[in-house]
Amino acid sequence: MSEIKFLFPNLAKINKPVFYLHDGTYSERSILGVGVKSSLNVNFSNPALFTLFDAFIKKSGWKMGYLSYDLKNQIEDLRSPSLDPQGMPSLYFVQPEMVFEISHGDIKIIEGEHHPELETVIQRLKTPCNEALAPSYKLSPRITKETYLSKLNQIKDYIQRGEIYEVNFCQEFFHHDAVIEPFDLYQRVHSGTKAPFSAFFDWGEHSIMCGSPERYLKKIGSKLISQPIKGTVRRGADVQEDEVLKAQLSADPKERSENIMITDLVRNDLSKVAKKGSVQVDELCGIYTFETVHQMITTISAELKECVSIAELIQASFPMGSMTGAPKVRAMEIIDELEVSKRGVYSGAMGYIDPEGNMDFNVVIRSLLYNKKKRYLSALVGGAITAASDPEKEYEECLLKAQALFKALHE
Repeated sequence: MSEIKFLFPNLAKINKPVFYLHDGTYSERSILGVGVKSSLNVNFSNPALFTLFDAFIKKSGWKMGYLSYDLKNQIEDLRSPSLDPQGMPSLYFVQPEMVFEISHGDIKIIEGEHHPELETVIQRLKTPCNEALAPSYKLSPRITKETYLSKLNQIKDYIQRGEIYEVNFCQEFFHHDAVIEPFDLYQRVHSGTKAPFSAFFDWGEHSIMCGSPERYLKKIGSKLISQPIKGTVRRGADVQEDEVLKAQLSADPKERSENIMITDLVRNDLSKVAKKGSVQVDELCGIYTFETVHQMITTISAELKECVSIAELIQASFPMGSMTGAPKVRAMEIIDELEVSKRGVYSGAMGYIDPEGNMDFNVVIRSLLYNKKKRYLSALVGGAITAASDPEKEYEECLLKAQALFKALHE
């Protein structure tokens, strides 16, 4: 665990809400927000949601928070499954009392240098992290394997009828009456994933422990970057097998077609708010290696039109196409029909908006969600279903993607 002590400030002893985000690289740089100066807590049923969001993010200073998948219901005429054990707000953003940049163990104060508790917080951040002996929990599937296979066959029927090309179908794993220390569990999640878009939010009765490898959207000035993931294969037993598996993934026609479908979808989403002719694919179907899987990632960039707000940008491109399917709206309708659990923050996005209007948001996947009051611990996991999908193999891919989360729970 010495590696974890090096990577992380000690967030367990802060005694305030914390919002901790890696910056999307392997530089060990992260942004930490502590405390809540002001907040925006809205559910998707509020018709003024995006108006409220737009007003909040225009306030001065840093904003950190998440967008739940269910915001789609404000963007399109859609619904969500009723089962929602986590009960998290659809959108939650804060202006932190203090903001820090943390890199290689150094702590830089970005905002809140005159806060009366600043020195206390810094000292607690520097306290060595303990290697806690955590309880072991097994997450149970919300639906049986047989039900999962049946639903995938229903999706393939929709594909055969020409209604859709691809759907991202997800299932929930959960445990009732779990008693955990969220930061300890987050350390183990990140240790098992070492994902560039990891994030940890802990406030009130809710905690998000996210080991995401995927970027939804980054904005630097007027430049936009989106990096959808589609295409997964396991890690090999050694370097030689890794190279064989990466080559197989890169050449796999099914995986490439999944990725290219979503690439086209994201290009279309960005074109709604981008300057004419500026949307381009910088890298198509690149192969990237993570702790438990190799994945296929495409990088798409664009230049944002003048006078387009962040709220309008999100309305044009959310949810991330890799978590819906294509065509996007019909795919989301089928998801609403067939999935049992409300996704909530899963397959939504977590991130920050800085005082200059730059932003960076991940896609919330490879994550554990925890409701402290209900003692409810859960994870959702899924994959893209196309005409070429083998339901048995898709089920195995779900378990592969969840492997690091199950391991973090000492299964």
